[in-house]
Amino acid sequence: MTDGDLKAAWRGQYADVPTTLARMAETGRVVTAFNANIDAVIKVPGTRIAELAAATGLDRGALDAALARVIRTPADLVRGLMRCFASGIAEEWLIEDPAVYRWACEQVGCDRTQMGGQAGIVANAMAVCGVRDVLVHCASLPADQARLFLDLPNLRSTGADGRLVQARGIARDDPPMVHWILEFDGGDVIPLPGGDILRCPKSNRFIATYDPMNLALHVDSAFARQVEALPCDAMILSGYHLLTETLPDGTRGTDRVDASMDAVRAWRRASPECLVHLEVASTQDRVVRRHVLEGPARQVDSIGMNERETIDLIELLDDDGLAALCNREPRADHLFRAVLRVFRHTGCPRVQLHMYGLYVTIQRKGFRVGPIANRRGMQTAAVVAAGKAGTGAIDTPAALLWARDRDVSDVGLGELRRLAALPELGGAGGRLLATGIHEGPDFDVIAVPTILVERPVTLVGMGDTISSVSLVAAR
Repeated sequence: MTDGDLKAAWRGQYADVPTTLARMAETGRVVTAFNANIDAVIKVPGTRIAELAAATGLDRGALDAALARVIRTPADLVRGLMRCFASGIAEEWLIEDPAVYRWACEQVGCDRTQMGGQAGIVANAMAVCGVRDVLVHCASLPADQARLFLDLPNLRSTGADGRLVQARGIARDDPPMVHWILEFDGGDVIPLPGGDILRCPKSNRFIATYDPMNLALHVDSAFARQVEALPCDAMILSGYHLLTETLPDGTRGTDRVDASMDAVRAWRRASPECLVHLEVASTQDRVVRRHVLEGPARQVDSIGMNERETIDLIELLDDDGLAALCNREPRADHLFRAVLRVFRHTGCPRVQLHMYGLYVTIQRKGFRVGPIANRRGMQTAAVVAAGKAGTGAIDTPAALLWARDRDVSDVGLGELRRLAALPELGGAGGRLLATGIHEGPDFDVIAVPTILVERPVTLVGMGDTISSVSLVAAR
């Protein structure tokens, strides 16, 4: 099939998106936990990065992958930004020193603030998509944070008195938690001393995080008690990526993971049929990453991750160079093998990869959401994500369907062709290309080429939006 034929076939597959999106209003309740914060967003051109690099004494050697992905000095922040710019990748590094936080306030600044943190972003997405009741956990919820929630009555959190009320109107006496989102454009360049340049292969972002409360995965006890008494249809979990092996107060990050899962188990007792999804984020601490892989990832119904997060997990399991191959060539065929390894290692019944141009889900035979329903959910997520990229926000029903009539990308079709050629899929070939579905003897694969926006207004929260809409829209 030519690309033209495939685009026509996928145009037909995507025709169901408005109906699928409308059915999200039949979902009764979704809980999102654990992290919400304020994102300070700024678009950083290559020339400005060059100025910051010069001011902090950095050159091309800053791209050494062996250096720790943590921010202890201003130079570390710029190093992380240069690394992501040069590779077109997304990473999140933690700011450990309050002095660096103050330096970033003065030297980096921001263009605007917006909702940050997986729980906060997913809560807004679920509410505007029409889920009847969305409960969002917030470790910190001052007025500045609350104003970033959509002004919708179906979006609630716990106020100062511990009762569930509309999140937008809450003003708890908590300190604000701020993350810097440094966005860059594909094709831009960083001019270096001596005439050397770094060219960015694709638009993406680097996140520098200073967030004491979420760094300790603080669980609000009032919220936990409220959710224990309320049945729900789905839970979307994240926030573990902010933990470190040893926290500033001397406690262990792995203990905080376990405490959060104690809360989740209590919530599930009220909702034994709910779907629990874990959104894997870029977890720098290897001990915490392994604990999440061997703990929560084995206890949930679904996992979501991007290219970098997939490689991070495979680095814990790799004995044959697969992680290095994926890092060198982050293509659909290589990444599929990595996702399959995570699927088999954890025993999680559903694992989803959202990569540039393509979403791929591997799920156990007989999973409660079938392949066709999963494809509908993934296509809905692709349209919603493109709307977010193209408009900058999905805060109205019109924005949700902004990209509904656009064709799938050439990049996505190219990656789908790579996937369809894999021998592990038993020569699925044309069927997978045209329908996005391969039903195998042990597992099913659903692959959806996505809609790409050439000059995205924002990429923040894209993976969180994709994973949550994919799952809830498919129910």
